[in-house]
Amino acid sequence: MVTIPVFMYHHVCPKEDDTVTVTPEVFEKQMMYIRKRGIRTLSLDELLDFMTCRKSVEEKACVITFDDGYLDNFLYAFPVLKRYRIKASIFIVTSWVDGSTEHRANRKDRIDMYLETMPTHRQCVEFIKKGLHHRAIMDWDMIQDMKDTGLVDFYSHTLSHRRCDGLEKEELLRELVESKERIEKRLGKECGYLCWPWGRYSELSLEVAREAGYVGMVTTARGVVRKGDSPTAINRIVVKDRPLWFRTRLFIYTDPFLSHLYLGLRRS
Repeated sequence: MVTIPVFMYHHVCPKEDDTVTVTPEVFEKQMMYIRKRGIRTLSLDELLDFMTCRKSVEEKACVITFDDGYLDNFLYAFPVLKRYRIKASIFIVTSWVDGSTEHRANRKDRIDMYLETMPTHRQCVEFIKKGLHHRAIMDWDMIQDMKDTGLVDFYSHTLSHRRCDGLEKEELLRELVESKERIEKRLGKECGYLCWPWGRYSELSLEVAREAGYVGMVTTARGVVRKGDSPTAINRIVVKDRPLWFRTRLFIYTDPFLSHLYLGLRRS
């Protein structure tokens, strides 16, 4: 039986030892290794077809995902994805992208400002809290450029990144429906996938997500994807800033026996 790891990134940035960050040099080595080993990168639609047994995947494969839509994804990850023809999916918080887009700075000024300060993850969080989204988050034009390559898809990380396990139905409808509609209107493509902020969700939020038209929900739970798994709880693997770590985990998690053994040991 085939096992497929879904890898989770946040930042690709030259800030070594920063939380949830992989440096551009390490990221390139990771993507180069995928290409060198002949590992197939899947879109989420292709992953869903595999999970629901509509299509088979015979070769070793993985999925590359990013959370939040940070500006460094455009600056550092995007060129590498293009260079190695790697498919990826990015989950964006639409109110953050709107806030970045509404700022009057043009693309050059926005990038120069980012490069001058090179914010850490914590500083990005502070910029977002202060409404300075343009200092941390991609705008819609950048997202469109990435989408136009046919390599990068964009899906919902909710409207405002609120934890969905404690929200009432009306609040959930706003977070899930408005973000989905905004992405579809902006990009002209159906938004069928949702990533839960902090991986938190409830039975009510699952119900609302299904009603909103999402066909797949991505979590932060560690694990691989197998044929027949539920698309409403897609497991992922958090990526570390080490090339050897990535090579060994790619080997383990694409092997059905080794992934079962290793994940079992991690849970014990």
